[in-house]
This record gives sequence, structure tokens and C-alpha cells, in this order.
Amino acid sequence: MAKKNKHGKGTGSTPATVQLEKAGVEFQLYEYEHSNDHMDDGYGVEAATKLGFDEHQVFKTLMADTGTERVVGVVPVSGHMDLKALAAAVGAKKAAMADPKVAMCESGYVVGGISPLGQKTHHKTVLDESALQFDKILVSGGKRGLSVGVNPNDLLKVLNGIAAPIGTW
Repeated sequence: MAKKNKHGKGTGSTPATVQLEKAGVEFQLYEYEHSNDHMDDGYGVEAATKLGFDEHQVFKTLMADTGTERVVGVVPVSGHMDLKALAAAVGAKKAAMADPKVAMCESGYVVGGISPLGQKTHHKTVLDESALQFDKILVSGGKRGLSVGVNPNDLLKVLNGIAAPIGTW
């Protein structure tokens, strides 16, 4: 069951929702019962299915290492992140997926609940440009079973992020 509040107050408070509230950005919370069954498709696909959203409108947050810094890529759950494109977007020569333990430590979230918002350590963030075709996209709200619906332009503004073609299908 989706819980929708203009600023998410009173339900599911996480560092992600706190960051959006402080920025005065309108968002909606969507909660669902997370299950470890059938996780072959991934956490994001589970969110899209249980919340009834198109997999192109639900985005996953991934952390990569360029050798000099870690960066965050946000791509649709329907595809994958193009590491070469991500590196190019941040002016790096290459990028590799960050170790999940490092991603959890630096973000402050568990795998499957990593949000681009409210991370313990701020990272450059790149949102796949396909997000800009939607008025609202869903990203993790900071824990498994919680998604945040937000305008992609607002998300970029709050994160001081950029949009680039980093997703592949």
C-alpha cells in the first residue's frame, strides 16, 4: 500500500526523506512489504512490481569507483549502468562497481535500500537522462520496502547532480 504525503512527515523518516524535507522538495512515500523470495530480478524490480510502476520509472542507486573517487549512478531498474559512460560523465578515465561493503559504509544504507539522498558521505551523482521524460521517478527512500517519488529535476537540484546517458538496456 502506497503512503503518499506531500513531504513524507510522520511516515518512514530516513536521512533521504529528511534531506528532501529540508530542501522543501515535494515528494511522495511509497511503502511495500519487502520479501527475500524471488530476488533474482533485484530490489528495484520488486519495488516496481509491488508498487505498480513501470520499470523505466523506478530507479536504482549504484556506487562506482573511478580510482580517485566514488560516484553514484542512478539508473532505471529495467537496465544496467554503463560504467564507461558514468566515468565519462564525471571526467574520469574508467569506473568499476564499488565493493558493496564500501557502498553501505559510505552511504549509510544497506544494499537494496541505498538511496541517492541523505548519504553519510556526499558523492558526485549522475542520473540517467531517461529520468527527465517523467514528471516523477521513484528512488529508494533509504530502506528496503520504501521508495520516494520525486520530480527528477528536483532530485538533481537537491543532489547537485547531473543527467547523462549512463543506462543501458
